[in-house]
Amino acid sequence: MRTNRLKAFIDSEAASALPLLAAAVLALVLANSPLAGTVHGLLGTKLALTYGGIGLAKPLLLWINDGLMAVFFLLVGLEIKREVVEGELSRPSQMALPVAAALGGMIVPGLIYVGLNWGDAVALRGWAIPAATDIAFSLGVLAALGSRVPLALKVFLTTLAIVDDLGAIVIIAVFYTSQLSFQAMALAGVCIVGLAILNRVGVRRLGPYLLVGVVLWVSVLESGVHATGAGVVLAMFIPLKAVGEAEGAQPAIVLEHALKPWSAWLIMPVFAFANAGLSLAGLSLASLVEPVPLGIVAGLFLGKQVGIVLGAGLLIALGVAALPAGATWRQLYGVSILGGIGFTMSLFIGTLAFADASHESQVRLGVLVGSLLSALVGYAVLRWPSRP
Repeated sequence: MRTNRLKAFIDSEAASALPLLAAAVLALVLANSPLAGTVHGLLGTKLALTYGGIGLAKPLLLWINDGLMAVFFLLVGLEIKREVVEGELSRPSQMALPVAAALGGMIVPGLIYVGLNWGDAVALRGWAIPAATDIAFSLGVLAALGSRVPLALKVFLTTLAIVDDLGAIVIIAVFYTSQLSFQAMALAGVCIVGLAILNRVGVRRLGPYLLVGVVLWVSVLESGVHATGAGVVLAMFIPLKAVGEAEGAQPAIVLEHALKPWSAWLIMPVFAFANAGLSLAGLSLASLVEPVPLGIVAGLFLGKQVGIVLGAGLLIALGVAALPAGATWRQLYGVSILGGIGFTMSLFIGTLAFADASHESQVRLGVLVGSLLSALVGYAVLRWPSRP
């Protein structure tokens, strides 16, 4: 049962790469067309939600990045919770290798970026951009390789990307917050206590959790902590299972299955369309070797593969873990290169790190080039035949 569920998860994540890729390509095409101004104006359109004397008014781009992405992080939180409770992250023997690889894959890219941007306090805010792995695109490349990659290696990359997402959540919460509003934080605390009570008394209906979750999202949004954290916190309190309860009736599983198609076919493509548009006008090779884009490209393409191989290789050399079943060192190396496909999460962290148009363009350039390099080279390495 666990193997079938894991295979379905891998297949669904791989399939979600297609609409994401289509949205990114469309954004690039429109950003370099006469419609670029129209798209920019649309994303800047102010939308307001009001009730009585209370309301929120934000540009469409921020509704996407703060609102839709909170739903995406709710799904990420549900997936992490499931893996921790009953999946690959619940078994220490299976968890050690991808966790060590993920840690190496976050630390080394960050260090490379910092080294290339040392002395520029503004640019250093982007140190975490190359630390993320895009689970949809990376698994999409593996899906294109079919049986050339053993299932155990796909499980390794899936678990690594989930741990990577958890690391990104912690980084966002700790390093990318603005001035805090303690009143809003207090209200968020009340909401968290409410969620804990709902969970403790055994409420199994999703409605009460989602209602408190909306209030939590507004509170976190106004607190200065990034609003996507509300989605993760909500996921942690939604019940996963009870004794004797069928999987189809588990609230967390029900919500996860309901959100997954919305995330794959709407939320992630809309985010990619809103944030991947890069005007190529005025860009040259010199643009790519500026410190910010160079740090991102080097972090994603070089830092990720070095960090993942070092983290995993150290445990294998020490005898703490073994290579995934049926895999070779070359295949492990190829998967580590695919870890450099940062796209969605890297672009998202870039929106938090920089608010000016110049740095935003540099982030998009670096993420697109670094992710594309990682995808093409990783695919080529894994495509090359080898014997286990």
